[in-house]
Amino acid sequence: MFSGVPKKTDSLQNNNTLLNRPRLFLQIQLIQGPTFNIENNFLKSFISIVILQSMGLTKTDIFNEKQNRLARMMKALAHPARIAIIQELIKTNACICGELVLELGLAQATISQHLKELKTAGLIKGTIEGTSVCYCIDEKAWKQFKKEMDAFFVAFEMKGKCC
Repeated sequence: MFSGVPKKTDSLQNNNTLLNRPRLFLQIQLIQGPTFNIENNFLKSFISIVILQSMGLTKTDIFNEKQNRLARMMKALAHPARIAIIQELIKTNACICGELVLELGLAQATISQHLKELKTAGLIKGTIEGTSVCYCIDEKAWKQFKKEMDAFFVAFEMKGKCC
């Protein structure tokens, strides 16, 4: 079920799952450690699944909604293609349908994926016009994002020397 402990001979080039292995090793130790030995394979698998589910990929539930929303929006902007798309939408100041492919020089599929991420984050909105979808900045969401970013950066005030 698990790939085990990384060997000294393993390398990132030979095994792209190497980075995930230490966490799995810790889970095996929890299940088969000296104080907790389980003989039943079904029970081992069940406990492994419970441990994997409880670990989760992120801990967004420990942060408030405002922090999570700001992080989602910042993550959506954390790619140069998405910055270019937003800049093009701002420059045009209108809904754009198919012009992004010509303006940015990226493949249609690539631009569609980036538009999807921006729309999911709530930074842009899209409307269907015929056979295409036209996108523009979601003005309400953009103002809210600007307000939150302003508050985020204004919150820091240098009070003396640091480091």
